[in-house]
Amino acid sequence: MTLAITDEQNDLRATVRRFVDRELSLDRVRELMATTEVFDRDLWVRFDTDLGILGLSIPEEYGGSGAGQQELGYVFEEFGRSLVPSPLLATHGLAVPALLASADVAAARRILPQIAVGSTVATVAWMAPGGDWVVLAPEVVGTQTADGWRLTGPTSYVLDGLSADVLLIVARTEDTVSLFAVTDDAAGVRRTALPPLDQTRPLAKIELTEAPATLIGEYGDGGRILSTALDYAGTLLAAEMVGGAQACVDMSVEYAKVREQFGRPIGSFQAIKHKCAEMYVAVEGARAAAYFAMWTATEDPTELPRVATVAKSMAAEAYFRAAADNVQIHGGIGFTWEHDAHLYFKRAKASMQLFGDVGAYRRRLADRIGL
Repeated sequence: MTLAITDEQNDLRATVRRFVDRELSLDRVRELMATTEVFDRDLWVRFDTDLGILGLSIPEEYGGSGAGQQELGYVFEEFGRSLVPSPLLATHGLAVPALLASADVAAARRILPQIAVGSTVATVAWMAPGGDWVVLAPEVVGTQTADGWRLTGPTSYVLDGLSADVLLIVARTEDTVSLFAVTDDAAGVRRTALPPLDQTRPLAKIELTEAPATLIGEYGDGGRILSTALDYAGTLLAAEMVGGAQACVDMSVEYAKVREQFGRPIGSFQAIKHKCAEMYVAVEGARAAAYFAMWTATEDPTELPRVATVAKSMAAEAYFRAAADNVQIHGGIGFTWEHDAHLYFKRAKASMQLFGDVGAYRRRLADRIGL
């Protein structure tokens, strides 16, 4: 086993960083925050044509490059560094792993090639309004009719639910749960934007009324498919959080070098030195956990349920601490709308809660290792 980054992976990271720095400055991010979809469709397509990243984790037989989760994780890390608003987590963190876990070849052939070229955005929905991320208790009900499956009921906190072209819905089917696909042009689908804490990551509530749907995978296999998808999503989210946390460390250190108080840089004061050092140590620990989870997702996926929970919880704590300390180190200006520190703080807090908070992930780990 080696976790060393290869030359090819370093080249990928450098290429993605140059593209993001050129096309998605934080000023541009603020502009996208004010739009309905909160991302640029044309730029999404260029993620494929210019970078080739939309097919990284998609097997070659479905139009992707089949590179693996490590390469995709490095992309997430770079996106997190710059708070890139995109449906990458919804599509490649949730929907793609769900489709692959379903072993539904027909569905994969229908949807994955379109995702790989950027013409389709997909997401997964399972939470009931007022529910939580951990307990699987969907309120959407699937009913089989003479014309096929129909879905009725609400689901909430759907990542990129307003912009998704394909909705993968976890629904109750009698005494079990199953996964279904609903297209964006289907009748009986109503989408409503939810007010997010993190304005770079939109959430939606979706209400279904006899919406036509296609069963994905085996009947009653929705719980297993979702659990697998969440492990991959947690791994990629951990990588993204590491990128954001590192950006906070870099911002803090740079500011500590130039901000003067009492005639000397504030970075010369022990309190600031210790805070920056503690931020760095926490981020490096989270990075190690995230990189190991990325490796595990590709090389030893049977261990991912345990490893992903560690990575997500460690990265969440490190990012939130780094983002909060970054605001503190910047002092009064760090609390202003004009400064970027609050954008990272909101992303850190929202990411910490996404898919379950730190406590939920630790309980999940305890269950998975038999404690």
